[in-house]
Amino acid sequence: MNFRKTALSAGLYFLATPIGSARDITLRALDILASADILAAEDTRTARKLMEIHGVPLRERPLIALHDHSQTKVIDRLVAEIRGGKSVAYFSEAGTPLVADPGFELGAAVAKEGLQVTAAPGPSAALAALTVSGLASDRFAFIGFLPSGQQQRRTAMAELRDLPMTLIFFESPKRVREMLNDLRDVFGGGREAAVCRELTKKFEEVSRNNLDGLSAAFEGRSVKGECVVVVGRDGAVLVSDDDIDAALAQALDTMRVKDAATTVAGALGLPRKQVYQRALELKEKE
Repeated sequence: MNFRKTALSAGLYFLATPIGSARDITLRALDILASADILAAEDTRTARKLMEIHGVPLRERPLIALHDHSQTKVIDRLVAEIRGGKSVAYFSEAGTPLVADPGFELGAAVAKEGLQVTAAPGPSAALAALTVSGLASDRFAFIGFLPSGQQQRRTAMAELRDLPMTLIFFESPKRVREMLNDLRDVFGGGREAAVCRELTKKFEEVSRNNLDGLSAAFEGRSVKGECVVVVGRDGAVLVSDDDIDAALAQALDTMRVKDAATTVAGALGLPRKQVYQRALELKEKE
């Protein structure tokens, strides 16, 4: 037993849970699990198993399921319990609560009432994938799951294609091949990307290549385990200093330094801070 039972003040406690290895849970999360008056979880079976692994007793405390089909009644009950002085710990099936998880409505309801909302941070599939992807991490956007229909999926991709940041997607193993094909067609085959599968588990796999290569690699392949697909920003590696200077020179003819830097950074997929510094240098030379 690596936890300690402590007195918790009334409020909602969001707990990040392991995405694979059960040992990735934090000591603080175990303390809260052992101490909260009420436990709520996306999947109570997973919750019970996690508690059993770490020797955290449920005792007589209620363990309440919070999912898409039970949200309204459960949220009203939990808000009332917190208002009455109880501490509530909520944990998702895997990873950080509220990230592709039904806990958002609960957090919003508790915050709206002016009650305490606390996070015990920890495992996150999105950040773990970004870390091992080998792609730029200074600016990124978590997109989550795209629509399952191809036309809607491609439309969503087209809206994201020119964002000057690394993009993080979740995808089912059944659809990852189709998703990679669509990404290749919409984003262009030369865009760098990574497919991260079974993160922190025994058969963890990270496939890095451009979208042409990844699409070919996953063609006809049977895939198991949830996937995180990370896509690099367009042109971030290929832009030279001369390209930046030329774009800035043109922009500075009609814009203020700040606006020129923002425009060029967005167009070339570069960090705004870097482009702004270069714009200041060019302006000083003039």
